[in-house]
Amino acid sequence: MRRAALSAVFALSLHAQAALDTGASAPLFTAPAALDGKAFEYSLAAALEQGAVVVYFYPSAYTGGCNVQAHEFSTSMAEFEAAGASVIGVSLDSIERLEDFSADPDYCAGKLAVASDADGAIARSYDLQVREGMDGFKDSRGVEIDHGFAERVTFIVTPDGKVARTIGGVSPADNVRQSLEAVRELGGAADSAQP
Repeated sequence: MRRAALSAVFALSLHAQAALDTGASAPLFTAPAALDGKAFEYSLAAALEQGAVVVYFYPSAYTGGCNVQAHEFSTSMAEFEAAGASVIGVSLDSIERLEDFSADPDYCAGKLAVASDADGAIARSYDLQVREGMDGFKDSRGVEIDHGFAERVTFIVTPDGKVARTIGGVSPADNVRQSLEAVRELGGAADSAQP
């Protein structure tokens, strides 16, 4: 019962309050990240040189909605790549937690990179709410979560560093679906702009 109550409070506390809007410049960042269990330094500027980037913020690895979202992104990575976009997940998890999460076959499955924003500075630079952690809150593995939480919001960032779309206030699965639709629309717009 206590776990259900904590989950309800957790979900309500992360309802999107504010975020960068369409047309805003997306703050560039570098952060420790993990892919398939291996740590590396992620650079948004470098990723944008290759095409559009889906920057998705989520509360915590190994929690219900975040597990769903990571799984949906990982199983859709080929479609994002075909649409000319890469994806980076960002949370306040430690890099050690993200190394595990990035390799977990049920979630990121070695296909989805996730970055550590341990102090919440990146999330705040995107005008997102960052909440303090709650004593006794445990992840889906039964491990206590010892960090804060950013709200679940996704930004579609174009190669020129502008926010093309902000997606928040929807279910984790809808967040991924809408993100894929948005990057496909960007590709369509680029195609129609060609002479």
